[in-house]
Amino acid sequence: MNNIHIPPVVKNLLIINALFFAAKYVFESKGIELGYYLGAFYFDSPLFKIWQPITYMFMHGNFTHILFNMFALFSFGSVLETRWGTKRFINFYLITGLGALALQWGVQAFEVYQMTGSAVNPGAVTIDIARGMASLNLRGLMPDQGQTLLSIYSGPMVGASGAIFGLLVAFGMLYPNAELYIMFIPVPVKAKYIIPVYILIELSLGVASVQGDSVAHYAHLGGALLGFILVKLWKEKNTFYDYYD
Repeated sequence: MNNIHIPPVVKNLLIINALFFAAKYVFESKGIELGYYLGAFYFDSPLFKIWQPITYMFMHGNFTHILFNMFALFSFGSVLETRWGTKRFINFYLITGLGALALQWGVQAFEVYQMTGSAVNPGAVTIDIARGMASLNLRGLMPDQGQTLLSIYSGPMVGASGAIFGLLVAFGMLYPNAELYIMFIPVPVKAKYIIPVYILIELSLGVASVQGDSVAHYAHLGGALLGFILVKLWKEKNTFYDYYD
């Protein structure tokens, strides 16, 4: 039986994500929510720290979250790293992950401005990690607006999903006719068909998201957008044919 080859960056990313996930549960058993320190808070939140735009990519909310992300990293990332090499692949992964967070922040900043007309005074937001409490002291807000602002300022974003969406887009552009087996669909579907549909679903969910929806749909789209731009910029001389295989 042949050994499964996992290229070095993908292998190390899998290991790091697994270690972060294990650490999350170790700290939780001691009453410490690691996501509040390593997840990415809104840049204007009193809980935002400078390292969070990097560490958030290695934190996951639950086993299903990390399982699907790591399966996609292994499946699509291995192909792309073998094609691009380690340096270009890690650059792609980090840039799409950061781009995902940037778009999510941009949407949140727009929401904050729409509701308040300006940035929220830091003193108006009180967050007590130890007690798991958050409060907002602003007048003139409707109840749903206050809840939305509280979720923006007190809810950390976690997960590699933005970077994973970048990988999906890159794979779809470079290997459009690769046949993928999708859950609940009994026949293989070509990447050039299924990936755009998946992105459109994310866009519709992001636009129509309701109160309490904690999925960072715009982060997914940010990763996808950066992935598209980078593949266009990085087209190698021999990739012309890959677009039309």
